[in-house]
Amino acid sequence: MLKRIIGLHRVMSEREFMISLVGAFIGTAIASFVSSVILEADDMPMILASTGASAILLFSFPFSPVSQPWNLVGGHLVSAFVGMSCYFLVPNELLAASLSIPMAMLFMHQLHCMHPPGGATAITAVVGGASVHSLGYAFVIIPVFLNAIILLSIAMAIASLREENPFEVKNETDEELEIIEE
Repeated sequence: MLKRIIGLHRVMSEREFMISLVGAFIGTAIASFVSSVILEADDMPMILASTGASAILLFSFPFSPVSQPWNLVGGHLVSAFVGMSCYFLVPNELLAASLSIPMAMLFMHQLHCMHPPGGATAITAVVGGASVHSLGYAFVIIPVFLNAIILLSIAMAIASLREENPFEVKNETDEELEIIEE
């Protein structure tokens, strides 16, 4: 009981954990390579921070609602768009960065695509540096969308190795759908 209260319970089997490690490595390695081609070296850590956070969620907690495909992709897209909009519309960088987080949360909530690493994506659009800013709204597609799709593709590819596939489409009952819509 005490172990569960303080969080010392095992989240997944050793086999599942090894699959997660391999998936996270492959996904972040490919996303890092893609980002290195697009962004200047000084600006890469910013976008890779949110990619890394997404990788941990996607590969370590694949059944979490925030790790599902729409949450991953939609959350990053919305957050990148909101962050870039804050950068362009709010003249003070500190205020723009501060606004980007709650605005990204608002839009992710409204679109049912909450993904916590989206906060890092939003703020990266504001404070990400010259190579991020020079991309403008293209930042939403490359590297943000591309990195999310890379991670998702790797996660879906290794899902067949898991004991249970987190991305398997299940038919919800009408009652379950009513709960979701509330």
